[in-house]
Amino acid sequence: MPVQDTLLEATGTQKAKAAKSHKPIPKRAISAPGALNEAPRYGSAFSRGLRLDIKGMTILLISGTASVDDAGRTVHVGDFNAQTWRTYRNITALLEAEGATWKDVIRTTCYLRDIERDYAAFNEIRTQFFQEQGLNPLPASTGIQAILCRPDLLIEIEAMAIFESDRGGSGSNNGERAKAAA
Repeated sequence: MPVQDTLLEATGTQKAKAAKSHKPIPKRAISAPGALNEAPRYGSAFSRGLRLDIKGMTILLISGTASVDDAGRTVHVGDFNAQTWRTYRNITALLEAEGATWKDVIRTTCYLRDIERDYAAFNEIRTQFFQEQGLNPLPASTGIQAILCRPDLLIEIEAMAIFESDRGGSGSNNGERAKAAA
C-alpha cells in the first residue's frame, strides 16, 4: 500500500474515533437588542458573544464591543470619552442579558485606535467605572493600539466572564442573579 493511502486511512480512522468520542460543548449566542444590534444585520459574521455552559460553570465570551447603538450605527463620533462610556454600557447590557455583572468579568482586552493620545483618558474612565462596579480584584486586562473595523470608532473592548451555573444553562430569568450580585 502506498504511503499516501496509508496516511489517508490513518487520518480517516482518527477522525472516526474523534467523532465517536468528541462531545461538543453547548454554546449559544448572547444578545442585548435594546442596547446594540446583532452584527449580522449589517453584514458582519460574528455573534456579540457566546455563552458556554460547562459542568456547572458558565463562561461568557463577549466579542469586541464598541460605541454602537441598537441600529448598528456608531454613536459619539470623535468623542473618545463618550465612546468609552457607551462601550462599557453595551458590555454591561450583554452581561446582564445572561444574568452576569462586571463582578463576573475576569479579563478584558481593550483596543484603542490611538493609545498614545487616548490611554490616559481611557485609564481614568476605566478606573472610575470599575470603582463604581465595586470590583475587587480588578479583571486582568490588556491594552492594545489597533486599527478598528470602522474609522469612526476610537475604542473596542472584549470581555470574558465566568460564574457558577445555577440556572440549567438558560439565559432566561437571569436578571434575578444580576440583581442579587449587585
